[in-house]
Amino acid sequence: MSEQSSKQNTNHLNPTAASTSDTATDQEFLNQLRHSIDAVDTEIHTLINDRAKLAQQVATVKKEHVAKSGVAAEQNPIFYRPEREAQVLKAVMERNTGPIADEKMARLFREIMSVCLDLEAPQRIAFLGPVGTFTHAAALKHFGKAADTVPMTTITDVFREVEAGTAMYGVVPVENSSEGVVNHTLDGFLSSTLKIIGEVELPIHQNFLVAEHTKVDSLSRIYSHQQSLAQCRHWLDVNFPNVERVAVSSNGEAARRLKNEWHSAAIAGDVAAAEYDLHKLYSNIEDNPSNTTRFLIVGHEAIAPSGQDKTSIVVSAHDKAGALIEILKPLSYHGVSMTSIETRPERPNKWAYVFFIDMNGHIQDVNVSAAIDDIRPLVKDVRVLGSYPKAVL
Repeated sequence: MSEQSSKQNTNHLNPTAASTSDTATDQEFLNQLRHSIDAVDTEIHTLINDRAKLAQQVATVKKEHVAKSGVAAEQNPIFYRPEREAQVLKAVMERNTGPIADEKMARLFREIMSVCLDLEAPQRIAFLGPVGTFTHAAALKHFGKAADTVPMTTITDVFREVEAGTAMYGVVPVENSSEGVVNHTLDGFLSSTLKIIGEVELPIHQNFLVAEHTKVDSLSRIYSHQQSLAQCRHWLDVNFPNVERVAVSSNGEAARRLKNEWHSAAIAGDVAAAEYDLHKLYSNIEDNPSNTTRFLIVGHEAIAPSGQDKTSIVVSAHDKAGALIEILKPLSYHGVSMTSIETRPERPNKWAYVFFIDMNGHIQDVNVSAAIDDIRPLVKDVRVLGSYPKAVL
């Protein structure tokens, strides 16, 4: 009998020995895989730092350019470039081969870019607070967790903070796919010179949150923003039909209240759950699983084309029959696709209205520019609120 046959026969007679041998082989292979992971981690670490050093060099070049240009000493170079970041993130998804999903890979790069931008110049971002709201989540999604996000009490406060230069940029909600437009945001543009420099689309997933000390069997009230309560109405009717629903100023406020109440629950998103250390008793309880909110990024500067852009304008029309049809004809004639239109009162004028129009394309695109030029003589006033990259993530 050969030595190999003898070993196989012995293992057959002693299965414990065979199992031990297999285990040793598996452990050796795992050790090899872990060694390979460590080597890759080292390479990733080095490359991230290399990218960060390049970002620092970009900052140095921009600062030197401002110094050479002779502008006022307090004038800072523009470090955040929405069109550049949109192009980078789209390229990440286009070249991604898996197994990580395209969007998850882009989110990883978003955080790397956020950290690198923080090395160039820390970014202070105002958002409609408090901490833990979906607007807070949108700010983190767009600027990354390295940004300094600062909650504001009202949308008006966000506009004022950016106008004053206390914050570089602001994040405000503009429309929800279920509940419609946010009028306070549209009205903010009527009295502000700020521009739209970007947009964020955030899927709205609502969670039923409780604290560690919550007595679920004794719940007497459920806190949330009125829109969130409306978005979960059917689920609440089925699961908690007899518990009082209390509308509060925000989902962040709803989550905060659980700290001192053992008989209450809250409906809010993931950021609120993490911020206030709450447990998700139920996840994704919204009645419409495709519910999405669109947010706008506001700032001062004009944005260069990214290749996939939107342009937003506000038009003050004459009070006459067919005024809206006249406004829309140039868009059709020049082949510009309108993505939305909203109407708001033109304050302080009585019974006068303005139209907020979003369209595909950049103001530097020939057809978009021509369409807007053709609209100008037909109306009292038209203002370009901004051209900006379409939401990537």
